Amino acid sequence: MAGTEQADDPPEPRQRRALLVVNHAARGGAQPIDAATAILDEGGIAVETMSAQDIEDLGTILRDRADSIDLVIVGGGDGSLNRAAPALRDSGLPMGILPLGTGNDLARTLGIPLDIAAAARVIVAGETRVIDIGEVNGHLFFNVASIGFSAQLASELTADAKKRWGVIGYALAGARLLMRTHPFTAFIEHDNATDKVKTVQISVGNGRHYGGGMTVDPEAEPDDGVLHVYSLEVSHWARLLALVPALRRGTQGEAQDVRAFRTRAVTIRTRRARSVNTDGELTTATPASFRVVPKAVTVYVPSPIIL
Repeated sequence: MAGTEQADDPPEPRQRRALLVVNHAARGGAQPIDAATAILDEGGIAVETMSAQDIEDLGTILRDRADSIDLVIVGGGDGSLNRAAPALRDSGLPMGILPLGTGNDLARTLGIPLDIAAAARVIVAGETRVIDIGEVNGHLFFNVASIGFSAQLASELTADAKKRWGVIGYALAGARLLMRTHPFTAFIEHDNATDKVKTVQISVGNGRHYGGGMTVDPEAEPDDGVLHVYSLEVSHWARLLALVPALRRGTQGEAQDVRAFRTRAVTIRTRRARSVNTDGELTTATPASFRVVPKAVTVYVPSPIIL
């Protein structure tokens, strides 16, 4: 009887190669990440770590390394993700998130655990979602861009205060700023119409959450192909304070003195130049032209729960 040939063993799966960028200046950037990197290693991901100061050069690094890595992992907050956005869009590499920041709003929007070991397991599992990016005057943002109160808050909330106080720092700085806030005139151009408004803040959202716990729209999704816009047209700071619960829930659009709409593009002009806050960083100023960039970045996300 002829001998039977033994089937060849299946080849070992190739390790995924990851470039990990950790922003040690982020609020949680000093915490040990050994547990997370161990999980990545055990999950078949070979990790090379890049120093935080190199995040500004991430675009150049990814262009040079795009053929030798399979994914990028950013350990930091929304500001770190914001700075990585152009390189991620241009390279097409998927991104994993280890949330080490103050607000971690993109992680919250995507349902990524704030525990970095659990976040590492999300990356190992390999489920991805292709999301949109917002753009204003050539600057990208994942979450929300704002003009008015939030932009002034970003200018007054120092990096040291964010690192020391976390989300409480937003509340402390906001309380100091609140009584100095006055409405300004803005012209909102969208969908072939122009609205002249008196407002204290205009926010343009791509994701759902921003500002360490605020919600731009409870139905906003980072892959819905539209921008979610609201304008707080209140006449007194006390009314702004009364809107805080609605701003946290994202229901502010139901109020009579709040304008809310969805669009693919909007331009905001003001009588004098006003700063624009993108994901917590002041990056440009009015006049500000916003648009949504559909399906721009691939992100590792938790697997959907099937009931």
